[in-house]
Amino acid sequence: MTTFQLDHLQTLAALVDEGTFDAAARRLHVTPSAVSQRVRAMEQVAGKTLVQRTTPVRTTPAGDVVLRYARQVLLLARDAEAELGLEAQDRGRTSMAIAVNADSLATWFLDALAAVPRELGVVFDIRREDQDHSAALLRSGTVMAAVTATPDAVQGCTSRALGTMRYRAVCSPALIGRAGADRAGADRAGAAPDPARLDDAPMVVFDRKDDLQDRFLRDAGASAARSPRHYVPTSDGYARAVVSGLGWGLLPEQQCLDHIASGDLVELAPSAPVDVLLFWQRWSLASPLLDEVTRAVEAAARAHLIAPVGQTARRRADPTG
Repeated sequence: MTTFQLDHLQTLAALVDEGTFDAAARRLHVTPSAVSQRVRAMEQVAGKTLVQRTTPVRTTPAGDVVLRYARQVLLLARDAEAELGLEAQDRGRTSMAIAVNADSLATWFLDALAAVPRELGVVFDIRREDQDHSAALLRSGTVMAAVTATPDAVQGCTSRALGTMRYRAVCSPALIGRAGADRAGADRAGAAPDPARLDDAPMVVFDRKDDLQDRFLRDAGASAARSPRHYVPTSDGYARAVVSGLGWGLLPEQQCLDHIASGDLVELAPSAPVDVLLFWQRWSLASPLLDEVTRAVEAAARAHLIAPVGQTARRRADPTG
């Protein structure tokens, strides 16, 4: 097995985290030249280019492999130092990179991080990523854990169902009127507005990876291609855009049930919520720190999400890939 020096592994992780040689040097209290020399030494050992010298720097496929190895070694080193009582000789607080979707960040995930004991000395580097795409950050070694909609564990990781985040298709009463629906008639009949009549109404979309609204329209028999779109790439801003009447969209129940009860929002399909089952994928390392964070995440999920049905077993990726 090819080995790398511990300070070189630390340098690669810092370089990817900070994005530039200058920033990594400031974090490590060395010169940019020293950072460059360490990376070149690692590339000589690997026999391959590990880092693309762009701004910010990017890892190559070979660099992804070494980056993941670096983060795992540094995590294990931190755990060993803690068990030996050597925190004072540590290289500072441990930074744990986690990928989380924006809606989880806005509704329940921060409660989990706040529950992690402070004496563990961990700081969190949250990477906001769509739940359908966060597994890629695990594969690259950019993060060591992720909230994801992907049930199958990434190689070298375990996967456990956290629970279901339920979304409701909603819009403001004013938008219903502009779309030409008979709002009063729908109320008197006790029926919900017809979502198929909103195919010409403006839609609020989180970003260009967000396809929840398109899937909802297709299931309702409407044409997603005809819908004009507003892009609002923050969870709180997205909710405010829908409540203010900018367009319709799918909101987590935590962000819309009170507005539905007050009449500020109208539900388009009360009998057809959109459920997204979330999973916690993490490295399969036996790390006390990662175990503690996992316990906090699972406890917060139990408190805020709909309990998973038939999805409670752990799944482990085939280490042979």
